[in-house]
Amino acid sequence: MFQGETAVTLDDKGRVAIPAAQRELVAKVSGNRLVVTYNPFEPGCLWIFPEKEWERVRDEVNALSKVKKVHRDMQMKLVGAAAHVEPDGNGRIQLPGSQRAATGIEKRAVLLGMDNKLELWGEQAHLAKIRETIGEDQITEDMADLKL
Repeated sequence: MFQGETAVTLDDKGRVAIPAAQRELVAKVSGNRLVVTYNPFEPGCLWIFPEKEWERVRDEVNALSKVKKVHRDMQMKLVGAAAHVEPDGNGRIQLPGSQRAATGIEKRAVLLGMDNKLELWGEQAHLAKIRETIGEDQITEDMADLKL
């Protein structure tokens, strides 16, 4: 579904334009209805889901037991913080100020297509992450079977 990396700029109102190359796909798979929420695993990153995919993720996360703190934390970061957005006529979506502040996403960012969702990274967080290498001790059995 989604793939590719694009440098993007947020405007003074906290809006980011979906790249032209992705707009048609966004319209097709989501009817221009998206959900923005935190990436619970990586600082400096927001996830942007097509609404239908979001509903699947939301239901899975909400089905987790509320007894475990880690489950409640994931529910808070994903479901509690979720914001529905729709691209305007120029393909821009409004990012919630609280999410921008919490992730440190400011003027310059990077939008990544990651199969079922888009990831929006603050520029510095993206640089730090992309510069990390995967060490041999981190390679899983599934990764070892890849034919790269």
